[in-house]
Amino acid sequence: MNNNTKRITLTAVVLSATLLAACTQEQQNKISRDIQNWTGTNGVLEVYAGDKVVRRFLKVDKISTALGTDDGKPRAYRYGYGVLDENLNMVADPTEKKVYFEISDYSNTVFFENPR
Repeated sequence: MNNNTKRITLTAVVLSATLLAACTQEQQNKISRDIQNWTGTNGVLEVYAGDKVVRRFLKVDKISTALGTDDGKPRAYRYGYGVLDENLNMVADPTEKKVYFEISDYSNTVFFENPR
């Protein structure tokens, strides 16, 4: 890289950091969510019955809110795609397939980034 390219890169980094620092916390969170929506996440969705995990979905990119066709209002469920972890071992085994799922707003669920 020549000196001119280095200066341009450094200027872009400093400008980006300055703009990000000027944003409110909520704006920073929105930017972070937008980046995750673009790049995807390695999410895990667990569904509980009491204190026991009864379903687990791996490699979930995002969970979306369902909207009404006619009125555009949010519905009382979320949906997404993920690998159904049939044996609950936190590994997407070759025999486990990616599936579509829907969960109610009233479900006992936890969504988190896979630590592995």
